[in-house]
Amino acid sequence: MTDEVYRKIDGIREPDPTLGRSVPSRQQTSRPAIPIPSDGDPATLRARRQRVVLAEPSRSPGGLRARVELAQQTSWGELLISDLIKAQLRSGVLLAVLAAFVLGALPLAFYFSPTLATLRFIGLPVPWLLLGIAPFPFLLGVGLWYNRLAERHERDFVNMIEN
Repeated sequence: MTDEVYRKIDGIREPDPTLGRSVPSRQQTSRPAIPIPSDGDPATLRARRQRVVLAEPSRSPGGLRARVELAQQTSWGELLISDLIKAQLRSGVLLAVLAAFVLGALPLAFYFSPTLATLRFIGLPVPWLLLGIAPFPFLLGVGLWYNRLAERHERDFVNMIEN
């Protein structure tokens, strides 16, 4: 290209469109003109724009893949299931240790504190109340806590699979 050609295009050099191609010339394509309203107000133009949704967004392929892996019982699906089982086993063991610690500490407390063993509540000895009645509501509470934890782990697992 000569200097005269560069002056025609305001001195801006463009790469040669035919460089490396077998097509000798560039063809100009014309786009259809978009009709502009007669008032030409930009606020009116923005108000008229609408977003067109042609289809709902598709679900992520990871969720579908995870479902297929679980259904076919592949190694990855087994890994997901084993993670769920480990999480539930971990929470069960922790709550069992908590229950064993609390219930096991009561006889030790009575052994190391003889005055606690002689206390009475409404005419009943406190050791009988703590060892004969209190463990049942405590164990019920621990069981309910474990049930909630297990449901939460399962809900998290299902959310992970679906998302």
